[in-house]
Amino acid sequence: MTVEVGKKAPEFTLPNQSGNQVSLADFKGKHIVLYFYPKDMTPGCTTEACDFRDQYESFAELDAVIIGVSPDPIDRHQKFIDKHDLPFLLLADEDHKVAEDYGVWKLKKNFGKEYYGIERSTFIIDKDGNLQQEFRKVKVKGHVEEALTYIRENL
Repeated sequence: MTVEVGKKAPEFTLPNQSGNQVSLADFKGKHIVLYFYPKDMTPGCTTEACDFRDQYESFAELDAVIIGVSPDPIDRHQKFIDKHDLPFLLLADEDHKVAEDYGVWKLKKNFGKEYYGIERSTFIIDKDGNLQQEFRKVKVKGHVEEALTYIRENL
């Protein structure tokens, strides 16, 4: 399956930080900011999550929900939420199937080592479940504002 702007976003069901099953379809009728990030508690991912937290009300005013996805287990997600007071769902994609469906599970290189992991990416999904915008190879600085501006101006 491939993701394509203008087409239906790939459906999925994953456990959230509390162990409850969450599906993309649960949010039909709302805009969805689905962001994939590499790892809880790391500097870039913490900055990104806190930026989303700080703009949470602005997204809510636009009828948009924020959902974070990483391969971390649910207990690590809960610690991340507790430590940084995150008001949105974090979903555990431990087998990285959803990341693969969205094309963000990539071969990465770091300090001469190759490994597979999440390529930081955000997908804006409209109220009907269609992918409206994708941000790939995201740089954390300024990204949340960029996503917010896109929703404000286009949806």
